[in-house]
Amino acid sequence: MKIHEYQGKAILRKYGVAVPRGEMVTTREEAERVANDLFHDGAKGVVVKAQIHAGGRGKGGGVKIAKSVDEAGQLAGKMLGMTLITHQTGPEGKKVQRLLIEETLPIERELYLSIVLDRAVGKPVFMASASGGMEIEEVAAKDPNAIIKEWIEPGLGLGAFQARKIAFKLGLKPELVNQAVKFMQALYKAYDETDASLMEINPFITASDNRLFALDAKLNFDDNGLFRHPDLKDLRDITEEDPLEVEASKYGLNYIKLDGNVGCMVNGAGLAMATMDIIQYAGGMPANFLDVGGGANAEQVTHAFEILLSDKNVKAVLINIFGGILRVDTLATGVVQAAQQTKIQLPIVLRLEGTNVEQGREILKASGLNFIVAETMKDAAEKVVAAAKGAR
Repeated sequence: MKIHEYQGKAILRKYGVAVPRGEMVTTREEAERVANDLFHDGAKGVVVKAQIHAGGRGKGGGVKIAKSVDEAGQLAGKMLGMTLITHQTGPEGKKVQRLLIEETLPIERELYLSIVLDRAVGKPVFMASASGGMEIEEVAAKDPNAIIKEWIEPGLGLGAFQARKIAFKLGLKPELVNQAVKFMQALYKAYDETDASLMEINPFITASDNRLFALDAKLNFDDNGLFRHPDLKDLRDITEEDPLEVEASKYGLNYIKLDGNVGCMVNGAGLAMATMDIIQYAGGMPANFLDVGGGANAEQVTHAFEILLSDKNVKAVLINIFGGILRVDTLATGVVQAAQQTKIQLPIVLRLEGTNVEQGREILKASGLNFIVAETMKDAAEKVVAAAKGAR
């Protein structure tokens, strides 16, 4: 689950991570009020920042500096309601409905900090770079040695010696090292205790008055850990998510929309990935990742089918099921129900194997619906790609 910058900073503040003073607003009047308060409290300027679930906001015009209350109001008026397009939003962009109004700070250096799970090692890794404010992927591609890494033992946490090593490698002033150690350890504590999957501070800044701040904050959380954090679950903003993905989550379905025209329904993430690969190998493009899971029932399968067909780009559907916990006859029943309810006209290719496969095939035959049956994954991929091309 992703959250907004202002929400992430509120969480970090609770753990003692220094962030700029600021407040989220939804109207021009609120923006002027917050800006006025900050100026009265000694701010030299304020930053008006669009709040969307995407990076690259500054390049897209979503981050502006104001030197007066009136200018802050004007910028807020222009930004609220605009469609902000960045390299992460895609060409359709995202509508700006919230802003963060923050104080400006006397920036001396811009650095980079993040914590993410290294799946290859099975431990969180603390990463840092002296190239803050830039796309970290570009930094890593140009000079992998520019990325400082410290792996963390989950039961021990980030050691002070590790944080000091990072601080020295970043070239921080000696008088800032102890402050940086506390900053990094507080950041890791927040990561660990909230079941986060990512905490990225870009930029992490040193100010000319020898203070350290998280000038930006990107926090993602492990969905599987949210049952322990009802307060975090309430931070979800479904207006920032794809409507079909939101609908799928209501029924416990794992769905991710993609750009192709072949709809995929599969049980098991590994089989789903293999299915998408073989569709591309056959010359097609998957329209989605959809894992109905091992324990899906006929109702879930019906909803999965409806979600697939809600994507206007889908020209053909491939159902690739290996029946284990999810029996093939259960899947077949759900498919027939969905096909009858939606009055589908698109070609449907099925490749079914596993528990109760013969009963499943009989259910499909008895339905009277025109399904295309495939014997192997290769056969299924070729048939569905051909069907999608014929349906254009």
